[in-house]
Amino acid sequence: MSDRQEKQQGNCLPMDIISLYYFSELAKEPHMTRTAARLFISQQTLSNHIQRLERQLGCQLFERKPSLTLTYAGEQVLVFAKRVLREQVNLQDILADVQDQRRGCIRFGASTLRMNACLPYILPIFSEEYPQVELEIFDRNSQVLEPLIASGELDYALVAGKEYADPEQAPDLCRELLLRDPVFLCVTDAVLQRYLGDRAAAAVEASRNGAALRMFADVPFLMFDNRLGKRIMRRFEEAGVRPRTYIRAPYTQAITRIGLQGTAAFFSTGVILSSFKEEIPDDLHVFPLLKGEEQLYQEIYLLRSRSRYTPAYAARFLDLLRECFREIKLEHNET
Repeated sequence: MSDRQEKQQGNCLPMDIISLYYFSELAKEPHMTRTAARLFISQQTLSNHIQRLERQLGCQLFERKPSLTLTYAGEQVLVFAKRVLREQVNLQDILADVQDQRRGCIRFGASTLRMNACLPYILPIFSEEYPQVELEIFDRNSQVLEPLIASGELDYALVAGKEYADPEQAPDLCRELLLRDPVFLCVTDAVLQRYLGDRAAAAVEASRNGAALRMFADVPFLMFDNRLGKRIMRRFEEAGVRPRTYIRAPYTQAITRIGLQGTAAFFSTGVILSSFKEEIPDDLHVFPLLKGEEQLYQEIYLLRSRSRYTPAYAARFLDLLRECFREIKLEHNET
């Protein structure tokens, strides 16, 4: 290869990892001052890295006016930057395994409820075996976590529902079923007596093997404003009933806590109810919610990227996670 060819090839490979990282972080929040503060660098340093990338690539990555936004070229570079940064993490983990360093970082996301269900079981064992592995926790709902896994910002997440990681829509995402958590209609006898009166006993008897939603048309409900809520609404539609909504909220745990106070009927799952077992009133009725003739479940999945290398410490973390959910299945007689 001639000196000129070597020089030309060198000019085609000018980018460094840190500049790509700063660029991708600025693309998340296109605001120089806030991004620089978040990265603990000066605004001038961040600006210098972006300008250097633009000079080296020979194109403008951001429109500066009227506000900072990615150009089309910037969008293409961002795709490349995410791939490079993801592979850099993979390389670090591979080398750590080769050298048996037993150190690294796991970025794990789940809702507060699911973290409370698994982390107290996992962390004492994991931290003793891998004291030098850092665990970054992201407390988010399923709808937020899925794109974070897809973008490489998270390594692993617990998500609820079959809607996530559709192989046709996201071929790089791997979805592993950990738990099928049964869904129940829950209502205190006091609420039934208040709103149904003489019809309360008939509603209870008709719902022993599956909630007869039509008989609860006059009862107020605490409803979920999330994907599980949409599945429950379809059960009402099938029964030809429009529920009287008292409160609508996105969080299953919050709905359960309010419902246990005896204000209205509500829906919950086996795992959530067990976490509130000390607060369950004596007059609470718990009816299986059916989909057709079968129990309705909320599926809990482990979500990860197929292209993400799994180092030994992460494999151990995932094994403990699976073991935890196997214990939950046994506790709730889940098959």
